[in-house]
Amino acid sequence: MTPLGDILAAQIAAEGPMRLDRYMSACLLHPEHGYYATRDPFGRAGDFITAPEISQMFGEMLGLCLAQAWLDQGRPAPFVLAEAGPGRGTLMADMLRAMRAVPGMVEAAQVYLIEASPTLREIQRETLAQHQVTWHETIDGLPERPVFLVANEFLDALPIRQFQRDGDGWAERQVGLSDDGNLTPGLAPPSRLEALEPRMSDTRPGDVVETCAAAVNFTETLAARIARQGGAALLIDYGNWRSKGDTFQALRAHEAVDPFAEPGEADLTAHVDFEPLAQAAQNAGAAVSGMTAQGVLLERLGITARAERLAQALSGRARETHIAAHRRLTHPEEMGHLFQALALVAPAAPLPPGFDPKTV
Repeated sequence: MTPLGDILAAQIAAEGPMRLDRYMSACLLHPEHGYYATRDPFGRAGDFITAPEISQMFGEMLGLCLAQAWLDQGRPAPFVLAEAGPGRGTLMADMLRAMRAVPGMVEAAQVYLIEASPTLREIQRETLAQHQVTWHETIDGLPERPVFLVANEFLDALPIRQFQRDGDGWAERQVGLSDDGNLTPGLAPPSRLEALEPRMSDTRPGDVVETCAAAVNFTETLAARIARQGGAALLIDYGNWRSKGDTFQALRAHEAVDPFAEPGEADLTAHVDFEPLAQAAQNAGAAVSGMTAQGVLLERLGITARAERLAQALSGRARETHIAAHRRLTHPEEMGHLFQALALVAPAAPLPPGFDPKTV
């Protein structure tokens, strides 16, 4: 077992089984042994590849999407340009480059990155060396002014709880110890849960429902800020509308692994449930789009025309890689449908371009 595994096993032995969200938080964010605290997980040499690392076109399209939202809201200046979970800083760099086509926008932008990992902050500092950047661990630290924010593959890493239906109750998934002392998942005794009563109508015994209070709280806080100060947010992640099924997974070296085998050594994620996020944002006073497939959004924003223009300067292997990147980002059988997007805007503002109308 890993050093973090030994720490968690000792804690479970002393205190009893651990909730899944607490296990996930420890694995990802433990200050000494947590996954994000100790490495750069991105790219082919890491454990997974995100859309900004696949092609510059992804960040360019989102940058221009936010630029139009900024124009639609009267070009507020100064404004906060923020990213939650900014990875290597690649997405922000690509967005800023695209935004230079909009007079005055980059000059009015104050760049903030929401990042808890010291390791990733150093990489982001190098990537964005030409820009003045401020870091915060949460969005609570952002100044009170219009905020235009993107969160790509950020919400999927927030800790979840899992509940398995058992008759008229729900048994929560926990992490305990096997007879030989290894970490192993199990179920707490079932109980009635008021928060999950609405799910009795669309589930059967044995079905699994996941909740993510951290994602709801993040979205609610962000939406309330946008409702007060103006701005827009683009939330992009793999997921769907209304959680059902076990989506908890671990990735290491681009392969699925046992999430309980080596705590702190693999990325832990779960699919995002966009329904409660949209409801929380609307309740907080923001206008909300409908959930929109990533491929549809990128096509509406003009990614194919951009891809064709870039392809004119490429040949051979570089051109083939470029075409494959466009397909990977947009095709329904790749990231195009697996990844979904939600937009939040100030109450009276138009939705950012490319998004479906609201559904809640």
